[in-house]
Amino acid sequence: MSAVPARFAALRNRDCRYFLIGGMVSMAADNIEHVITYWVLWQHFHSSALVAFEVLSHWLPFLFFSVQAGALADRFDCRRVIQVGQLMFMAVSAAWAVLFATGSLTMWAACALLVVHGCAGTIWGPADQLMLHDFVGPGELASAVRLNATFRSLGLVIGPALGSVLLIGLGPAWGIAVNILFYLPLTLFLLVTRYTGHTRDESPRVRVSAWQALRVVQDVAGDRVLVSMIALAGLGSFFIGIAFQSVMPVFAADLNPAHSDNAYGVLLFALGAGGVVGGLVLEVAGRIPLTVRSAVVATLLFGGTTLWFATTGDYVLAVALLAIGSAANLAALSVTMTVVQLRAPADRRGRVIGLFNVSANGLRFGSGLTVGLFSGLVGVHWSLGLSSALLCAGAVLVGLYAVRGHAVRGPSDPAERHA
Repeated sequence: MSAVPARFAALRNRDCRYFLIGGMVSMAADNIEHVITYWVLWQHFHSSALVAFEVLSHWLPFLFFSVQAGALADRFDCRRVIQVGQLMFMAVSAAWAVLFATGSLTMWAACALLVVHGCAGTIWGPADQLMLHDFVGPGELASAVRLNATFRSLGLVIGPALGSVLLIGLGPAWGIAVNILFYLPLTLFLLVTRYTGHTRDESPRVRVSAWQALRVVQDVAGDRVLVSMIALAGLGSFFIGIAFQSVMPVFAADLNPAHSDNAYGVLLFALGAGGVVGGLVLEVAGRIPLTVRSAVVATLLFGGTTLWFATTGDYVLAVALLAIGSAANLAALSVTMTVVQLRAPADRRGRVIGLFNVSANGLRFGSGLTVGLFSGLVGVHWSLGLSSALLCAGAVLVGLYAVRGHAVRGPSDPAERHA
């Protein structure tokens, strides 16, 4: 019988601690940039089409290039791959600063920078996960993945607040210029750590073409557990995803019409803080089985609380449901990502993670249809409620698919032993 792992086990590795903190600060910088640039772009162009492009440019690179980004992480030193992504982020912030300061902002320049920013995030993703595996190994990987998600959630909470402070205090040009500094901690740390993302692997790193990288789909197709985990991540991404935040002003106005501005901030805070608190609670709780069943239950909790949130008229209850749902979503993503890492062959781990990112991140554009566009036909409450119900139905189908294939793990499975 395996021992219950130590709480916050991944933090015992010093390099992992610094990496998590650096990632949190970079995630905050990512969101600082969103706050400043989205505000300026709306004030300058007042274009709804550009608002839609802001979302698409951020997530479509994950859909189209995540597997190729995983191939880069498989072949090269992951420290350098991440640094390339961070340098791209910094270059985009510097370009925004120049455009804002000189008054030379154009629609085409804005679109180009938005695309580069989205590609930088795509490059960062698989290499980031390989570094976690390299820091702590399979035994404490679940803790590392969970804490990484928690730290990133914290970055999502503090980033918009810092962005607002920089925008108001320094103005858009200087604010976005200062934002460059937030990418430096992770970039500089990667110059001194000895971990490369591959120090625990003995498999040779070979060059593969972009087309060959896509063959990872065939490798995954025969593993029902991997298929189930990737599908669960994609369901949450497609049906709820990022459109959840875009419709929050409507819920704020409906739940607390007398103080909708304050309600909007509280709802967004609950959405971000729920992931942080939930991640910490899950880490303190210790063992979470790395099974399809655990992932399905967490996904059902996420979908169920979101459905309840969409239909309730109680403001306090809505805030609580957002926090619980955010924690459940973090749990689901942590379980699915950990299992994907543990089951992926070492020489193709980056590409398998890239395929996971196609589902977990790339499909987020779909929520603009399921929640955003559909709300124009039936209303925001109905669109979010129906999307949540479809998420729950999809999670049940995934669970049945895994069970019918005898894919639910037993205690002998390596992934579960490392839970």
